[in-house]
Amino acid sequence: MDQTDLTSLLHTIAMAPPPGESGGGGIMGFLPMILIFVAFYFLLIAPQRKKQKQHQKMINALEKGDNVKTIGGVFGKVTGVKDDRVVVQIAENVKVEVAKEAVSAKVE
Repeated sequence: MDQTDLTSLLHTIAMAPPPGESGGGGIMGFLPMILIFVAFYFLLIAPQRKKQKQHQKMINALEKGDNVKTIGGVFGKVTGVKDDRVVVQIAENVKVEVAKEAVSAKVE
């Protein structure tokens, strides 16, 4: 190894970043992850929570005489409301008791 090779090697070692230090730096490395989480929240979580609140409001407002559709696709008329269940008439002289959460929508 001659003098120029040794000088070149020492210059390269001197210019290298210290061990353990990356070029990105602290928070800048996490910024893309944070942005993805924020986008995920606004695109998926927030609309689902809004829809869930609307459904809960509709369930709490159920009263006798409302026409409803269950999550199973059964249509009927509410004939009674209990704490956590509703009685739905699906045909003449046929009444079923379903959980309030099983009511998917009010129908007109």
